[in-house]
Amino acid sequence: MNQSVDYLIIGAGIIGLTVARALQQRDPGARLTLIDKEPRLGQHASGRNSGVLHSGIYDSAESLKARFTRDGNAAWQAYCTERGLPLERCGKLIVARDAKEHARLATLEQRGRVNGVEVQCLDETETRALEPRARTFGHALFVPSTASVDPMQLLAAQQADVIAAGATLLCNHPYRAHLGDNRIQAGSERLQAGTVINCAGIYADRIAHDVGFGQADSLLPFKGLYRYADPGTEPPRTHLYPVPDLRQPFLGVHFTRTLDGRTKIGPTALPALWREHSAGLSRFRFSELLEIARRELFMFATNRNDFRALARQARRKQRRSYRVAEAATLLHGAEAMGFHHQRGRPGIRAQLVERKTNRLVMDFVIKGDAKSVHVLNAVSPTLTCARGFCRDRAPRDRPAAGS
Repeated sequence: MNQSVDYLIIGAGIIGLTVARALQQRDPGARLTLIDKEPRLGQHASGRNSGVLHSGIYDSAESLKARFTRDGNAAWQAYCTERGLPLERCGKLIVARDAKEHARLATLEQRGRVNGVEVQCLDETETRALEPRARTFGHALFVPSTASVDPMQLLAAQQADVIAAGATLLCNHPYRAHLGDNRIQAGSERLQAGTVINCAGIYADRIAHDVGFGQADSLLPFKGLYRYADPGTEPPRTHLYPVPDLRQPFLGVHFTRTLDGRTKIGPTALPALWREHSAGLSRFRFSELLEIARRELFMFATNRNDFRALARQARRKQRRSYRVAEAATLLHGAEAMGFHHQRGRPGIRAQLVERKTNRLVMDFVIKGDAKSVHVLNAVSPTLTCARGFCRDRAPRDRPAAGS
């Protein structure tokens, strides 16, 4: 027997949960079910997030990501205040290390202003007044809206909200197959849905391909690693970032202030060898290793997205000494903070790649029709973007289950 629902959401990470809540608010009478393959939520990208609420300064105004980041930042801060969840409004300082980066800083300032994000341009004296140990060339940018949150507490609050509003959450129910006519095999259950919404993260492309969407794209995994400063060291007063290479989807080694007053540096942005390559040989799949190796070798050979430089830098980032040296270009005394002992939980970032060109896709990609919607590229900063994305993109019209 099929269980009939109006909306079936595959994947109960931060995107899946916020989509569920948006649908409940738009369509209070809907029968909504979420499925997740894990026994509890937050085991993958959503629970391993850095906890930074970004501002929307990095992306061009015409991108979805710029709008989702700006709106999501404001929405999450309001939500944390309303629910009494931890929130630290420490801001972000973006510093330039040389004349080349100084020129790119002007691009970021312009993008921030066009995107409706408050940006303060500081000279070297003003920068040191904000963070006495900061290094910068010429001037720096301060973005007050950047903040710190606890990703697991946000997940737990969203889970409580959607269940209180009547949703069904089925953990330990992995997606198995699309059986046609919006019938989904989820573990041992068969679910008949009016609309299927695919928020499956690193496996979203596989599910989309099953129903004929997104065949031109595949997801490529990157592993992010952080290191914590040694106990007793003083964190910077704000998040502290370099000027990124805007051709790449990664922000470079930076300092993150945590809610408990600690400091971490990272991430590594290493190409992962299989889709869930978080630690050791856990969930190793040889077929994924072959697929990813072929794609990365081709990208290295053709140097698509300047992949050779990215690969060389990723290899260097594996060394603690390199990451600390990079951090020291942003902050005086970084070496004394050590970063010897504790590593953060590794996280996998799902990065969409065009199969034909091997181009890294830099913006959100959503495919589908009235019966199924597939979030193929929920790009970083995914947690920040989630509420802005759901306000803008959650399906509005509900087909009847089985129609």
